[in-house]
Amino acid sequence: MNIEEYRDFCLALPGVTEGFPFGPETLVFKVMNKMFALTNIESYDFVNLKCDPERALILRERYEGISPGWHMNKVHWNSVKTSADVEDELFTELIRHSYDLIVESLPKKTKEELKLLS
Repeated sequence: MNIEEYRDFCLALPGVTEGFPFGPETLVFKVMNKMFALTNIESYDFVNLKCDPERALILRERYEGISPGWHMNKVHWNSVKTSADVEDELFTELIRHSYDLIVESLPKKTKEELKLLS
């Protein structure tokens, strides 16, 4: 998946915005103002995605291209290399998983606002 496809996929999810809160190189996607995915747009060599802690460990064992989140909480975030053994189908599923984890953690009122955007 190239960076344009990645960006299009993220922006197609309900309530998603993009921005550069960490500087001009780091593209961050948020759902209802909560971060779920980020990458360096200059290199696009990996994407940081939130992940269920148990699943994160399994993925890290199974895929060379998945490691603990770089500069993130290593329990809850994975770095997924864009040129490794992670197929596009799994990559998009992991983006969606990250998005869903954030949505699940939102307050009830914010979830209701998100439903209106869908």
